[in-house]
Amino acid sequence: MGMMPQELPVNTLATRIRFRSMAISGAAFRRFWTWGTSRAAVWPGTREADRFGSFGGGSLLCFPWDTLLNPQAIHLGEGTLIGPHVVLSAGWLPDQIEVDAHIVTIGDRCLIGRGSSIVGHESITIGDDVWTGHHCHITDMNHGYERADIPISQQHQAPRPVSIGAGSWLGHGVIVLPGATIGRGVTVGAGSVVTGVLPDHCVAVGAPARVIVQLDEDR
Repeated sequence: MGMMPQELPVNTLATRIRFRSMAISGAAFRRFWTWGTSRAAVWPGTREADRFGSFGGGSLLCFPWDTLLNPQAIHLGEGTLIGPHVVLSAGWLPDQIEVDAHIVTIGDRCLIGRGSSIVGHESITIGDDVWTGHHCHITDMNHGYERADIPISQQHQAPRPVSIGAGSWLGHGVIVLPGATIGRGVTVGAGSVVTGVLPDHCVAVGAPARVIVQLDEDR
């Protein structure tokens, strides 16, 4: 077994110099990483932002991102923050020529959490003031499984539009599947899977997500 930290030979001059060197180089790397990620982020007026269908004022796409596919079909409103390690995907293939101009639309003042993925083929619409936790997945298409003679990876269902209403909140790890419609002001509990329609101003949890609280819109 290796030595515990308190058992390390820290009293020798060589060890103290080595640890001091590691601390300095580590701090320098952290400063460089912080500087680099802030400079590599995408904001209005940058070349990367100009590739989007639209990129609203005050919005920010954090670096690094995992995938950015066909941004010309992706639209961001104003004051929206897209966290790091996200997937923003529109269409089927990189640099797809014939791709609809509006596949993924994200409204104003939204927050898309770290590690989330938004994968659109036909239409994903996210309203204003929608926030998500980390690692949420939103898609308008899924794999098919009906044919036994073809691998599931080669079967595809037809895309079905997805809509998330203004002011809603998706907890950590929520999955929104094709055809889902989430109303305005909806809270979806962490880890839930949304497959159908959730009405305005409700709380829904589970897989598939079910309404457990219906709020009075007038309150």
